[in-house]
Amino acid sequence: RPASNGVAGSRPPSSPLARRLARDHGLDLNAITGTGPGGRIIRADIEAAIRNGGAAAPAATPAAAPAPAPAAQAPRPAAPAVTAADEDVERVPLNRFRKVAARRLTESKQNVPHFYLTREVDAEALLKFRVTLNEALDPAKVSVNDLVVKAVATALRQHPEMNVSFTEEALVHHRRVHVGIAVAVEDGLLVPVIKDADRKTVSQIGAETRELAGRAREGKLAPQDMSGGTFSVSNLGMFGIKEFSAIINPPEAAILAVGAVRDEPVVKDGQIVPGKRMAITLSVDHRAADGATGARFLATLAELLENPLRIVA
Repeated sequence: RPASNGVAGSRPPSSPLARRLARDHGLDLNAITGTGPGGRIIRADIEAAIRNGGAAAPAATPAAAPAPAPAAQAPRPAAPAVTAADEDVERVPLNRFRKVAARRLTESKQNVPHFYLTREVDAEALLKFRVTLNEALDPAKVSVNDLVVKAVATALRQHPEMNVSFTEEALVHHRRVHVGIAVAVEDGLLVPVIKDADRKTVSQIGAETRELAGRAREGKLAPQDMSGGTFSVSNLGMFGIKEFSAIINPPEAAILAVGAVRDEPVVKDGQIVPGKRMAITLSVDHRAADGATGARFLATLAELLENPLRIVA
């Protein structure tokens, strides 16, 4: 039986999806004529009202015997029929963040010639160093990702040829190191930027990352919080992802994808022993850097992660 919205008899019958869409867009169901069975208001009616700026779509009237049309008048096309399948899907309008991300990532993948370099890192020393650091900094805490961001910033200072942006007129070398951090939010992905990451301590990076990520999830980031990045880091390790390749965030020339730390058997001194391994994948704009340049940067980054004291030295 059709569901009603509110007190019985006070509002027209409507589907749950129609009621939610009407509520989200501030529409009055009493001002909308339903085209579903028995005059029920369905999703298509709400979308029509949204397109009309909140006004109800023209009401459907019972079919009547058509009056003879003038000879010069062409017959009107039949309106599309509303089917039960309309109730089986939900169309969620894109918010502005999703629209911008879709446009930028599509442009990046279509226009930027990506190449990818992957390297396995021995993460055992990194994990031990994090425990020691957190004991010393208590109650402040740092994450593996905070250490990765600091290591990336340090490696970029040693390899300024990776801290660049490509334009049609010039290769732009950035004198400052601003690292963007991909943050998953309910409606998509945001990339707040840690400014001058190479000049900040790991604990400062950790505190700033948590503050920016919290505001990102609350929808409170300002445009300046997401602008000016010269390199980005995307970490899916917390979701158990072993390895992946990220899409470059233009106009940056590279992005680092970080996988989960895994327990794996490794060979040391001719013996198979338990080990910790982490895959890092560098996506590079081939117009801005070549394979050897990216490989040298990745080698330095791996060395820093495997010898974490050098990150804070």
